[in-house]
Amino acid sequence: MHPLLRIVPLICTASLVACASAPGTGGPGSAATTTTAAAATTTQTCAPITDAQVAALFDRWNASLATGDAHKVVQNYAQRSILLPTVSNKPRLTAAEKEDYFEHFLHNQPSGRIDMRFIKTGCNTALDAGLYTFTFAKTGAVVKARYSYTYDYIDGQWLITSHHSSGMPEK
Repeated sequence: MHPLLRIVPLICTASLVACASAPGTGGPGSAATTTTAAAATTTQTCAPITDAQVAALFDRWNASLATGDAHKVVQNYAQRSILLPTVSNKPRLTAAEKEDYFEHFLHNQPSGRIDMRFIKTGCNTALDAGLYTFTFAKTGAVVKARYSYTYDYIDGQWLITSHHSSGMPEK
């Protein structure tokens, strides 16, 4: 495991507040009513992640591209996830659909470089969005695109839950 991706759990709690309506507020001629909601507490263990660790998740994904193995790329994605790829109009929902896309995408030996990014983190979730450039070693082509990745912490690892990439509209 990459040293930046070591996880130390935190405990987060959220409480719901009890609610009550005042007795006798049911209107003229109605019986007095009292409504209460029991207070509830939910505890969730949060896997902390820093901006540098989120950036390393892109590096992990990019390194999997360099293997040329579509299956290894798809291992970065959660089972329930969506890929809205740069060079295909078809959304990819299943692992097989993602693998099909990457088999074609990897043919020209892509390598990505982040040009600008915005990172936001939360409890077991992270967002990395911005601009990147792909260089294709086989053809020499260069493609500039916008991207967004959302990640969730699932079964002890950070996985992509959504990945959107689209070519820049202005040349």
